[in-house]
Amino acid sequence: MVTRLSNFFLRTLREDPSDAEVTSHRLLVRAGYIRRAAPGIFTWLPLGLKVKAKIEAVVREEMAASGAHEVHFPALLPRDPYEASGRWESYGDNIFRLQDRKGSDYLLAPTHEEMFTLLVKDLYSSYKDLPLTIYQIQDKYRDEARPRAGLLRGREFTMKDAYSFDSSDAGLEVSYQKQRDAYERIFQRLGLEYVIVNADNGLMGGARSEEFLHPTPVGEDTFVRSAGGYAANVEAFTTAVPDSVPFDTVGEATIFDSPDTPTIETLVAHANEALEGDYTAADTLKNVVLALTHADGSRELVVVGIPGDRDVDEKRAEVAFAPAEVSTATPDDFENNPLLVRGYIGPWSPTGAVLGEESATGIRYLVDPRVSEGTRWITGANIDQKHAYDVVAGRDFFADGIVEIANVRAGDPAPDGSGPVELARGMEIGHIFQLGRFFAETLGLKVLDENGKLVTVTMGSYGIGITRILAIIAELNNDDKGLIWPASVAPFDVHVVAAGRDQVAFEVAEQVAARLEGARLDVLYDDRPKVSPGVKFGDAELVGVPRVLVVGRGAADGQVELWDRRTGERDALSVDEAIARLTA
Repeated sequence: MVTRLSNFFLRTLREDPSDAEVTSHRLLVRAGYIRRAAPGIFTWLPLGLKVKAKIEAVVREEMAASGAHEVHFPALLPRDPYEASGRWESYGDNIFRLQDRKGSDYLLAPTHEEMFTLLVKDLYSSYKDLPLTIYQIQDKYRDEARPRAGLLRGREFTMKDAYSFDSSDAGLEVSYQKQRDAYERIFQRLGLEYVIVNADNGLMGGARSEEFLHPTPVGEDTFVRSAGGYAANVEAFTTAVPDSVPFDTVGEATIFDSPDTPTIETLVAHANEALEGDYTAADTLKNVVLALTHADGSRELVVVGIPGDRDVDEKRAEVAFAPAEVSTATPDDFENNPLLVRGYIGPWSPTGAVLGEESATGIRYLVDPRVSEGTRWITGANIDQKHAYDVVAGRDFFADGIVEIANVRAGDPAPDGSGPVELARGMEIGHIFQLGRFFAETLGLKVLDENGKLVTVTMGSYGIGITRILAIIAELNNDDKGLIWPASVAPFDVHVVAAGRDQVAFEVAEQVAARLEGARLDVLYDDRPKVSPGVKFGDAELVGVPRVLVVGRGAADGQVELWDRRTGERDALSVDEAIARLTA
């Protein structure tokens, strides 16, 4: 049936919404696809639901082709499964918790690993039932501290999440590859450029994790890639560790006066003058004090030594110390630990004791991988107004461990030896994990193997952000007049506009719309009788159906105008020619 604008639930806006930060947010609201209900929460209108349904259809087709079966879980879930997995606490403030009238705890699902695991446990008991992959397309809820950018980062969003179940690691590899291939087909069909990068597993755990990132300047993720094919999210980037350096000929570490040099910049300037050297920030060791808040509420300080020409990358620090929350040390922390001499912190105590063993501070000391054995540094002496030089790692100090929290820079060597990396911004559109056995072990998902022995099932997890993809497609397909949807996801195939007040135009437009609908095209017909052509044209350009057929002044002569919003071409054609082109 032809959809008529005269009774279609649509109101377009001439002004941008005041809270819109990115193009997709601005245009999706103005064109009548979504409406804001609360920060990070949107009402879906008919146009938006049609585009969303087309994206979901592509996903469902490729999931079916991969052998996956669709299920659907509730969004309101009980506490117990998440308590068992430890995620009721580890999610912290990122989930919505609530109670029913009896005081029982529930949550709005941020993700459904526990429920998928328990469903399979309830129904399957033998290796003969496996492999199995099931999925759902369901809304998820996360209490984003700063929801922004419309659908790109909201509190309620639609995801496709799939889970594979295998009785062996070899089986997991096969299931994982099937989903990986399906993701590539999905993004190719949707016309989305993507880069597959190594990623951190985060709270999900598991042995292997890859993200599908769409390169875009508005992306929230930074990733690196080399000309030789290496690609990784910055959180998963691993530093190429330098070889050990001989230090037999290096003199003893020497403390020197360094008044008013609490920063790397002031230290380098003073060291070059006082030591008559040619030092740079890369020769200094910066010792950063961080505070870790653990799930039980306890607070721990750590000191991390990184090269002075590097800064702490907050995301890398969050990953390195997860699930603890990471923050910078406060003035109270320094006051309560007077041996941490602010601006002059070094990797060993004033008495020469090793941090973590006989340290006067008793605080764990970790270092960047570049602080390898034999490297020598200018660094704090743990004495106010004093630093030290020729401080050698592995001789003058030893670390309690290695940690990757320093920022990654263009030109850093890729860890696989494939050359220097470049940095780019991207938006996550898909994420796949080899979860392994954590959830199955925790929740007791076991099956009998070929020998009748119980074995723990191994799992994979595969997610795609449906609503995020919709927003990214909108970001990529627009001009200064409005949206321009790709044909594969456009809400309609053709937008027919009856322009002018001549009744003939409406009669011809009616006939054209009926013929197109008869040819199995989905038609939006602007039949509004008292709306000016200018307003109709503006709405057609804003709404973004890629092909617009205008029936106006030439209608009596059988002439129409066909617009291609993708190319900008406008052709005057006969009715038959236009219909032939649209149905070809």
